[in-house]
Amino acid sequence: MSSNQSRRAIVTGASRGIGLAIAQAIVADGGSVMMTGRDPARLDQAVRELQRAAGDAGRVCGAAVDVRDLPAVRKLVADAARQFDGLDTLINNAGVGAFVEVASMSDDDWARVIDTNLTGVFYCTRAAIPEMKKSGGGWIINIASLAGRNYFPGGAAYCASKAGLVAFSESLMQEVRFDNIRVSVVMPGSVATEFSGPMADKDSSWKLSPDDVAEAVMDLLRHPGRSLPSKVEIRPSRPVK
Repeated sequence: MSSNQSRRAIVTGASRGIGLAIAQAIVADGGSVMMTGRDPARLDQAVRELQRAAGDAGRVCGAAVDVRDLPAVRKLVADAARQFDGLDTLINNAGVGAFVEVASMSDDDWARVIDTNLTGVFYCTRAAIPEMKKSGGGWIINIASLAGRNYFPGGAAYCASKAGLVAFSESLMQEVRFDNIRVSVVMPGSVATEFSGPMADKDSSWKLSPDDVAEAVMDLLRHPGRSLPSKVEIRPSRPVK
């Protein structure tokens, strides 16, 4: 798609935090967004607020989808393409963490993190690619983390999922670039959200805000067609010493 067309996007994990900030930025830029989240009440509130901001309810939709649910993901992509008459942007943001040492980690915790942060991205991406090809191309942006290359104790599942997401993104980028689909992975450092992790503390003033990550995503979406920033690392400029 050309850079002056309005985006037709899916943003997963968009009921709060980074995903919500990205959805808001796309809508403010004139685009349309299908938002997902696992909590129907929270998602419905976010959708209604963004519809009011857009001034056009048809540009903002929501679907309570767990990205681990393959039939639900397929329906999500089909519904978004039908609602917006095409699909050219996928922001894979949905993610969870389980910060437990390996010896104490349950099978369920491991599966929940890997299946959400990695397999869910695969499901969404595979379903979206045919629709993007029909639309003439677009962008797939995967929200990973600096934990995908900076590992820490208690983060084995989370770090493995994000490292895998970086590898997935770079392989995918090479597979679809000639279909006019650009792929980038964004790796934020500490972000002030409700997501709990090893850097959780009461003073979050030094952390990135969700809007900082959303701005990086929008910068990617506005890049001219000849360029492909395939990996973006973004971190707080003045972290706690």
